[in-house]
Amino acid sequence: MKLIKNTTLILMIVLFSSMIAKAQTSVKDSSNKSTTTTMKTYLIERDIPNAGKLTPEQLKSISQKSCSVLQHMGPQIQWIQSYVTGDKIFCVYKAENEDLIREHAKEGGFPANVITEISTTISPATAKQ
Repeated sequence: MKLIKNTTLILMIVLFSSMIAKAQTSVKDSSNKSTTTTMKTYLIERDIPNAGKLTPEQLKSISQKSCSVLQHMGPQIQWIQSYVTGDKIFCVYKAENEDLIREHAKEGGFPANVITEISTTISPATAKQ
């Protein structure tokens, strides 16, 4: 039953990500010129025992730490949304590359046990195309 729930959650995350999988963003380089960069979408699986029992205050603190690190790192990495389950947190991020995801996790002090680039997405709309 737990496997079905986790599989369903991962599928929902991937389907949600279909809206953002191939987005482009404007990034200013060191000369303050705007350049367009393709951002990849990643699903990050974080093993955090009892994540589902974290209090709203603890979740707020984790969110604040993540946002602080992201602000320091710049626009090449963006946090989209996270899903908290029993012993894991699944996060959707946009980043120029996987190394930025690892750097964010290291600087933030939280795990990034599995990082998966979302290559494409499907949804119920795919069946009608």
